[in-house]
Amino acid sequence: MTKITGPFVAIVTPFDETEAVAPAALRRQVARQAKAGNGVFCAGTNGEFYALSFAEKVRVAEISVDAAAGQVPVLAHVGEVSTRETIALGKEIERLGVRALSAITPSFIACSQAELIAHYRRIADALSKPLYLYNIPARTGNTIAPETADILADHPNIIGIKDSAGSKDSLDSFLAIARGRDDFDVLVGPDSLVLHGLRNGAAGSISGLGNVAPETLNAIYAAFVRGDHAAAEAAQARFSTLRAELYALGFPPAVVKRALRHAAPDVGASRAPILIPEEADAQIGRISATYVEAVD
Repeated sequence: MTKITGPFVAIVTPFDETEAVAPAALRRQVARQAKAGNGVFCAGTNGEFYALSFAEKVRVAEISVDAAAGQVPVLAHVGEVSTRETIALGKEIERLGVRALSAITPSFIACSQAELIAHYRRIADALSKPLYLYNIPARTGNTIAPETADILADHPNIIGIKDSAGSKDSLDSFLAIARGRDDFDVLVGPDSLVLHGLRNGAAGSISGLGNVAPETLNAIYAAFVRGDHAAAEAAQARFSTLRAELYALGFPPAVVKRALRHAAPDVGASRAPILIPEEADAQIGRISATYVEAVD
């Protein structure tokens, strides 16, 4: 398999006024990311996977692959609370043409590391597409320990980890594992650490803020690859400032989608029960006017 590298965007899932998935709006967002040179990660945290049904997750992946039309790779999130349901969703989505799958740790259940190892091994055994572990303990309550990732990296169908724990220490612990292997990669989750990750061996990143500023995200990676350190640092500084300003206003996926909605109304609102207070929305609108990029 060709190595998966570069910037990906955890693309929003557009909804219409009835909160149904809006296919045409999703296609426009996939095309927007492809135009910016970014891959697509669908039905992830910023895609509101937690609010989508099984069938909707399959449909979102189907639309994303079709809209990408081979221009950029599509990764899909398939993590569910149970191992059985994760495998079932993965089998439905892998046949659609995605490059790889990603599975978040189970939520609600407090898993031991032994349970996480068994969980991911069963998923990787059952699926034909390669699998990324997905570590986001603030949302699930379960952390993939570096030692656990190192054990799971031995599985031939587990090709890396998306680390969204939010700290350099966490990211660096997984980067250290990747440096000792040529078959296990790290994809950076926190938007403030994209350049740090790349400089320390990350293969790429999966960004929520790329929904707002796809060109800035791509500029970090492109400048890093060509060795333009000043340009990479400037793009990362802009991205980090956007993150600090926007994430101070509420639940990150919701404020990201709302910022994009100010420029692209057809992406719709986040599904209830999420609400954006009027005062926060006004601030988000001002941030959107400054930062939202590449909306026709």
